Amino acid sequence: MIRTTLRAAIARWDLPLDRVLDLACGSGEITLALRELGCAAIDGIDPYTHQAYAERTGHAAERITFEQIAAGALAGRSYGTIACSFAMHLVALSRLPALAAQLSLIGTALLVLTPHKRPRLRPEWGWECADELLIERVRARYYQRSWT
Repeated sequence: MIRTTLRAAIARWDLPLDRVLDLACGSGEITLALRELGCAAIDGIDPYTHQAYAERTGHAAERITFEQIAAGALAGRSYGTIACSFAMHLVALSRLPALAAQLSLIGTALLVLTPHKRPRLRPEWGWECADELLIERVRARYYQRSWT
């Protein structure tokens, strides 16, 4: 269902696929689906499942944590879209503002796939929720950077 939701989200919102960050990439489900849609420039990040990602996708995932990202570990990078599937709802609310703010410095669109209603990112953290869709039990939220 994640793949179906991702495809629907990309079609509905015309997300920029020139360069994508697959945040909390797991074993690569989002990366593989993005490749099928023609996206070639994908960076995967996951400190826990990097080996499974490498085996499944043939590319290494960086071992960077949400905490490191919140502290600026990705400063200087640039992505059209940041996709985070089934992980951002696990971030402690106390850490979420810093994580969201750092992500807003490196991406123009953020796609959060989640099995929950959370997280809800706020404009003061750098993101405006532009739209949302629900396919079966997978919720996709499309955020646009709230500053230009």
